[in-house]
Amino acid sequence: MGEVITVTKKIAQKIKQDDVFDLAAQLAYYFLLSIFPLIIFMMTLLPYLPITKEDLLGIIETFAPGDSMNIIESNLDQILSKNGTLLSFGIIATIWSASNGLNAIVKAFNKAYNVEETRSFIVARAMSVVLTLAMIAVVVIALLLPVFGEQIGVFLFSQFNLSDEFMAVWRAIRFLVTPVILFIVFLALYWFAPNKKMKCVSAIPGAVFATIGWVAASFGFSYYVGNFGNYSATYGSIGAIIITMIWFYLTGIIIMIGGEINAYYTEKNKNC
Repeated sequence: MGEVITVTKKIAQKIKQDDVFDLAAQLAYYFLLSIFPLIIFMMTLLPYLPITKEDLLGIIETFAPGDSMNIIESNLDQILSKNGTLLSFGIIATIWSASNGLNAIVKAFNKAYNVEETRSFIVARAMSVVLTLAMIAVVVIALLLPVFGEQIGVFLFSQFNLSDEFMAVWRAIRFLVTPVILFIVFLALYWFAPNKKMKCVSAIPGAVFATIGWVAASFGFSYYVGNFGNYSATYGSIGAIIITMIWFYLTGIIIMIGGEINAYYTEKNKNC
């Protein structure tokens, strides 16, 4: 117990020293700039996949506060209805814009590890774009699992006359798919984003914290907004934007703290 308190105090000191809460506010701004290009790009993939717009937005709706989901859906519909061919001719620009959030995360992680960005602008930005594409790929896989996972499982298990057993197992583990996908995304971020060579295992503590912390914070904030926080009555129509920014701010804090946890243990293991 004493060791836990000591570690918590040291990480808290590092959080304060690295201005995590200020950096999280910057991340919230970049997340807001990135969310629509990211979702719009993913929309262009839908005609080639056996999934729908509702499936895609359903993942966001699982965690996003109600008012935030409303503003995302309404603005997305306006953008797509005005120019349906936007992405056909501007995919590169869209991906570049969507990578703004990840580019900001790279800079924040470098500060957590106390390292300078020695990679060239093109290399660093290209890595942000690649991580963005990888994140999209992971989300698409998460969307396809309910579509194909059950069909493939039933087919394979039916060969051994075990289809009923598979369905029972599938229903039990299906709710774990989203947290596992989140963990993979966070693990990749913590492993590749900082300008520091490290082993994959070094990124696990922060990824575990970020996964659990983000799911808990998102559900908790959504519950608070839905039952207690009447932002619309206080701020009017801008209340939805404020709720979205607070949600992104909480996301930024959790991602940054995960990076600080990894940085702490990396430094500790180096000195052992």
